[in-house]
Amino acid sequence: MDSYRYDESLRKKGFSRIAGIDEAGRGPLAGPVVAAAVILKEGITIDGLRDSKKVPEKERARLYEKIRNSSLDIGIGIEGPEEIDRLNILRATMLAMQRAVEKLSTPPDFLVIDAIRLLNVPIQQLSPFKGESVSASVAAASIVAKVTRDKIMSDYHLQYPEYNFGRHKGYSTKEHLEMIRLYGPCPIHRKSFFRVMTLELPF
Repeated sequence: MDSYRYDESLRKKGFSRIAGIDEAGRGPLAGPVVAAAVILKEGITIDGLRDSKKVPEKERARLYEKIRNSSLDIGIGIEGPEEIDRLNILRATMLAMQRAVEKLSTPPDFLVIDAIRLLNVPIQQLSPFKGESVSASVAAASIVAKVTRDKIMSDYHLQYPEYNFGRHKGYSTKEHLEMIRLYGPCPIHRKSFFRVMTLELPF
């Protein structure tokens, strides 16, 4: 598989602990952005591992468990809506990724990050475009980040059931926009996002 060959090519250059990094939640109108850093065990392949956006929910749950059992280490970084509003979504995403790396108890010697460079992390890194399609480690991180964030949003659904976060996970669906129009933004909405604070919401 090409994505495994990409990671293996880095190992052949002497990097034994490659952390793939990806995020979930840059685009939604509500909730946190979640980043994951995953160091897969060498020689392990996971059937069906690919970009989380191409994986149905039930299969993501299965892959998530396989990734947990096939990894040397996993780190999670989370930045909530307050930090997103304060920093902007790109900087909050970078901070979540940095914190995911810091949460790893196994220090990585190389980072493969989906389309972003972490200037404050002194570890060699590459930032391939659509990294989750290039590197198995990044694909694993995309699954972990997505499953983790979906669980957070399902928990928020219990706290704010009128917005139905359990279904749309905070993304800009017609239903979600209508709920914002009816009830206004709640504490987990991103107030810096134009569509959250605009009363005339185009459908």
